[in-house]
Amino acid sequence: QVEVVETGGGLVQAGGSLRLSCVASARAFSRYAAGWFRQAPGKEREFVAGISVNGDKTYYMDSVKGRFAISRDSAENAVYLQMNSLKPEDTAVYYCNGPVDLVPVQYYGYTYWGQGTQVTVIS
Repeated sequence: QVEVVETGGGLVQAGGSLRLSCVASARAFSRYAAGWFRQAPGKEREFVAGISVNGDKTYYMDSVKGRFAISRDSAENAVYLQMNSLKPEDTAVYYCNGPVDLVPVQYYGYTYWGQGTQVTVIS
């Protein structure tokens, strides 16, 4: 089981930025497409963004397009999420996981989730 540690969350005012990091425990993480997910209180988990193995393909949910950017560093077994122009509705716990598919976009019922990182955006 590849374990991940998500960091970088925090409290930020609307319009601000945060950069989330996800570092995996094993090199296997760099061999599949990975993604960022989020879950707000009382809501289902959402697939926010995904990135292919070599970074040439990305996916973003509609509400974050143009504001968020996903990237990865395979040498570091890491995936990042740059979040700009944050809105209160972006408030959630953010998780990374994989594998994901980008064509078509789909993800799976993972048995493992990291602890996530809390993002709170205040107006």
